[in-house]
Amino acid sequence: MRRVSDIETMPPAAKGRASSSSGLEDITGAEAPSLFDAVLYPNRSLPNAGFVAVMSIVIGANIVFGTFFYAIGAWPVIGFCGLDIFLVWAAFKLSYRQGRLCERVRVTDEEMWVARVLPSGHETRWRLAPFWTRVEIDDPVRHESQVRVTSKGKTLILGAFLSPPERGRFAQALSNALGAARS
Repeated sequence: MRRVSDIETMPPAAKGRASSSSGLEDITGAEAPSLFDAVLYPNRSLPNAGFVAVMSIVIGANIVFGTFFYAIGAWPVIGFCGLDIFLVWAAFKLSYRQGRLCERVRVTDEEMWVARVLPSGHETRWRLAPFWTRVEIDDPVRHESQVRVTSKGKTLILGAFLSPPERGRFAQALSNALGAARS
């Protein structure tokens, strides 16, 4: 069952096309020293060389099976082998496209900025006051734990694509930076 705090309720300060791949380069006050500046990307477990190797194996296996089925007279199976290759390729391309998701969090003495750049290039930004902002995460950190940034009763979920240990370290570092901004 989902808790109400697991849903983003914070309205964005700005939306539009990203001016850069990681966001926040064009905000005013960027010259202020940052207490915390993190760019979060999803983990990609298969590099390009691995993709080529996996696709080579899939293509090779489908050629062998297609040839076998053609030899025994089941030639329509060749079309399904081609479909199999296409679907595996499309799944990997979709996965790599989702890997372009990016979140950037910057904390200064006066404000906290969050920018989320989607794979499509659309960016959403939130501006928060560090004095009113707190970071919450379940303790101990589990697989379903989320980094929730709460300000004035509104919630924003950050780093949902990170592994549980990464979420825990990120939440601790962000909480420390917000504490330093408050003092």
